[in-house]
Amino acid sequence: MIIHKELMGDRWNSLSIIEQMANIGCDVDRAIRWRNKGELIDSRNAFERALELLQFTIADPKNRKRLKELCPLKEHLVDYFMYNNEHASTDEWFQNYFFNFNYIYALQRGK
Repeated sequence: MIIHKELMGDRWNSLSIIEQMANIGCDVDRAIRWRNKGELIDSRNAFERALELLQFTIADPKNRKRLKELCPLKEHLVDYFMYNNEHASTDEWFQNYFFNFNYIYALQRGK
């Protein structure tokens, strides 16, 4: 099931990698916050949205040179939210990683 039908293809691909990653990061942050509040359904929904956006980003032709970063990121997110966290990821690591994209995007927009 596709969650972000309106973002498929050209619309998502028209965003810069910074914008794409900032959007993914917002949903990852929501998934973390909901999980920490014990709201597992909301957390799962946010995680699934983030995962779909990350898959769109991986499929975006302009990001081919970033696959060595994006594919392991996907693996770590799935491991963290759905399996046993064998990579020993933390909330803080994901929040810090995605914060950088949000910060750069805010600077680019002049905020």
